[in-house]
Amino acid sequence: MSLLDEIEPLKQAALADLSAAADVPALEQAKGKWIGPHGQFTGLMKQLGNLSKEERPAAGKAINAAKVELEAVLTRAREELELKASIPKHPTDFTLPGRRRSVGRLHPLTQTTEDIVRSFRKIGFAVADGPEIEDDYHCFDALNTPADHPARDMQDTFHLATEEKLILRTHTSSVQIRVMKQQPPPVRIIVPGRVYRRDTADATHNPTFQQVEGLYVDKNVTVADLKGTVEFVFRELMGKDTKIRFRPHYFSYTEPSFEIDFSSPLVKKMGKEWLEIAGCGMVHPQVFENVGYDPEEWTGWAFGFGIERIAMIRYGITDIRLFYENDVRFLQQF
Repeated sequence: MSLLDEIEPLKQAALADLSAAADVPALEQAKGKWIGPHGQFTGLMKQLGNLSKEERPAAGKAINAAKVELEAVLTRAREELELKASIPKHPTDFTLPGRRRSVGRLHPLTQTTEDIVRSFRKIGFAVADGPEIEDDYHCFDALNTPADHPARDMQDTFHLATEEKLILRTHTSSVQIRVMKQQPPPVRIIVPGRVYRRDTADATHNPTFQQVEGLYVDKNVTVADLKGTVEFVFRELMGKDTKIRFRPHYFSYTEPSFEIDFSSPLVKKMGKEWLEIAGCGMVHPQVFENVGYDPEEWTGWAFGFGIERIAMIRYGITDIRLFYENDVRFLQQF
């Protein structure tokens, strides 16, 4: 029998051997017998040198084709056996209650965000969302932030190397522009989400963090509405003894603008009487004009604050980096 005539019978025998393997170890043993370094098909390849120049190409091609077919069968058989091995030997009723009442925990930032959303929903706010990769218009221009404003400096903003000159949003205020362009007033939304700034990763700062933006637009909206909302939300989050005060400040997209300080037993535990917690103000008329709202007819306010700051105060955490290290010992405490 010539070498060429031996290939097909050997292939059929190898296919039968591979198909008969009852588990992965048996399959690997069959693989070694036929197409391993010392297998029979490897032996056939070594015999090609004994053939004439005319016989060698056809025999080599036939051996390679057989090996390709066997390797395909081997791969399928291995997948089937591994799947079979992963199936429980005894039927499992997945509707039965577990031994533990709860598996896993929500991240402390998720818990804090859900509490914030819950508080705003009580007073009629909807949740809005928008892209984290933004353009200059939505993040700065439409918010009345001029080109020479410090917030647009390379030290503050992450610029992406794209032809469109996109950036990572520095605040969730960009979403208020998108919402106001899509719908007429009145508007009452909050925007929780991740933002990015070129900030030092130290105990209280991180290049990425979570922020909540609040926006309320309607007729005859005043600073009194803003103060009442802020007091309600922070007393929900920090306790009924929380006190709020406004200090004059400057933001390009609000006028007048304020910094919000608050005082509570949690703040006093930190050895402080007051702590800055948020920025806010009445929406600048130019912002309304940019989105097509008539500033003579509509007024509104906006404010934003960091979720990490709230969580750190509530839980007594002194290092913001703990939120992002995913240390199970830390997360299991919440």
